[in-house]
Amino acid sequence: SALALNGKIREVGEKVFATNGKKADFASALRSCEEAGGTLATPMNEEENKAIMDIVKQYKQYAYLGIKECETSGQFTSITGVPLSYTKWHQYEPNGKGKEKCVEMYTDGSWNDKKCNMYRLTVCEF
Repeated sequence: SALALNGKIREVGEKVFATNGKKADFASALRSCEEAGGTLATPMNEEENKAIMDIVKQYKQYAYLGIKECETSGQFTSITGVPLSYTKWHQYEPNGKGKEKCVEMYTDGSWNDKKCNMYRLTVCEF
């Protein structure tokens, strides 16, 4: 059941995705999610990815995901350490070759590796 509160909240299974509508760099976005008792939104399947995409589309802002590049260049993992069994990379991504350690979601729901100091919509999961 999808719950929408002014487009700020989406519920998928056991997870709730929410935004404060603010843009922040990766570290600040993560911190504000953790202070609220959650973490950055990390889609683990298509349904969760779509829920985050709905928020991203509504705000017309790319959002950081809770995914970072491992020490091994070109390999990515969730910030909670759970391996990524689901990915939705945009065509030809990831291509940062170790320089783009964070991951953003485009308005079409696909992913791109990105530097961590950009300002992106904060989307948390609880």
